[in-house]
Amino acid sequence: MATSPLTAASAPVAARGRRRRVAAFVALTKPRIIELLLVTTVPVMFLAERGVPSLWLVLATLVGGILSAGAANTFNSVYDRDIDRLMHRTSSRPMVTGEVTVTEAMVFGGVLTVASTVWFALVVNVLSAVLSVLAIALYAVGYTVLLKRRTSQNIVWGGVAGCMPTLIGWSAVTGTVGWPALVLFLVIFFWTPPHYWPLSMAFREDYATAEVPMLPVERGPVAVGRQVVAYSWVMVATSLALVPVASMGWVYTVTAVVAGALFVAEAHRLLAAARRGLTGTALKPMRLFHYSITYVTLVFLAVAVDPLLHLALR
Repeated sequence: MATSPLTAASAPVAARGRRRRVAAFVALTKPRIIELLLVTTVPVMFLAERGVPSLWLVLATLVGGILSAGAANTFNSVYDRDIDRLMHRTSSRPMVTGEVTVTEAMVFGGVLTVASTVWFALVVNVLSAVLSVLAIALYAVGYTVLLKRRTSQNIVWGGVAGCMPTLIGWSAVTGTVGWPALVLFLVIFFWTPPHYWPLSMAFREDYATAEVPMLPVERGPVAVGRQVVAYSWVMVATSLALVPVASMGWVYTVTAVVAGALFVAEAHRLLAAARRGLTGTALKPMRLFHYSITYVTLVFLAVAVDPLLHLALR
């Protein structure tokens, strides 16, 4: 039977519509944030194994991590849809544009939560499943609902959820949570404020408009700069604590020292610019934000490579 011209013409339109719907649901999960979380998961697995872990286990942990982080970010997107509408940086998100309804998003987030938990429990181990659920709860409830709109220290304590992949990666290999994993947990904990506050400085007006009390909204550039510097020093010191705790070699040690020194130098540059009276884009806060991503990538890459080569310090 012949296909009518109208039906044939509508097929590409329908296909594009389906692709847009899929893209909208993917956007709810905030893939760029997930990428950063996975960067801190896999290297810890190499360290826990003291070599190359089972590739199937790595893949299984990544799948579970993607589902778990996607669930947390979806719930965050639902709850924050009102303030996302007010901020230029987030005004095109699917919950704002109406491409996805609240009910659809909640169901999607619920399905991802169940899927990630069951996947971790059956394919990886129960401890990883428990840590995954805890991470979702910390981000979706602890940070998004309880902290984000109530305190300028929101990202400090809310950032605990972003530290969980270090524990999940270690537990996936060992079935426990060891001291090296806890040290790396703290590295991410102290890294989060000097990573996120420069971004908040760059988009200060957005957060002020939405009445979100990020530290750069509540305090001036000099006060923020001081805290960025303080957290940067503590972060670097914590990263070096991994050397004796996990018997790290030259590869990790040199990387942590050099990458950390650059991070601290950039933090001090930001503070110095603030003390000169510079504000807004003149501070160039995004320089530190972008470098912070490079920093965590380099340090955790060294975490993975060091046990493979292990050029001992002595």
